[in-house]
Amino acid sequence: MTLEDVQSEITALEGKLSGDMFADMEIKDKIHNLKMKLNGTKPMNQSIECEGCGS
Repeated sequence: MTLEDVQSEITALEGKLSGDMFADMEIKDKIHNLKMKLNGTKPMNQSIECEGCGS
């Protein structure tokens, strides 16, 4: 998946937001995870801390 694909998916998901916090929770979670991919941020539930050093 390219960065453009990730950004396109984020844009599509943002278009589905309704403004209802509870209804949008799952969509916002997906958007957050995609933005972490764009920024290179590690998700909190990932058990591997650092792939580069192997810790």
